[in-house]
Amino acid sequence: VQLQASGGGLVQTGGSLRLSCTGSRDTFSRYAIGWFRQAPGKEREFVSTISWSVGNTNYADSVKGRFTISRDNAKNTVYLQMNSLKPEDTAVYYCAADRFGRGVQDSAKYEYWGQGTLVTVSS
Repeated sequence: VQLQASGGGLVQTGGSLRLSCTGSRDTFSRYAIGWFRQAPGKEREFVSTISWSVGNTNYADSVKGRFTISRDNAKNTVYLQMNSLKPEDTAVYYCAADRFGRGVQDSAKYEYWGQGTLVTVSS
């Protein structure tokens, strides 16, 4: 599976962005997809995940109520809608796929990774 993350950019505090993660194979719908981020000088951290079963989503406490993850299996795409953005959301955002469809927070469980997309939130 090859993943392509897109949608990053520069936005002011309080603004919104929608990230997309598109997979290359028609089995994409059976994979759990996670979003992770890495800010400069910091370790990569979990943001959100959605299991292959669309009803199972999970969010980091820092983004709950502001970010929404969703998927369109017909388009092999997972979205991360980010609202009320804060400067501390500034990071490179990566999407990753777990072929076992677990939808967990542990990045080590994800076998495939996209290249990342930069989100910058100005104060």
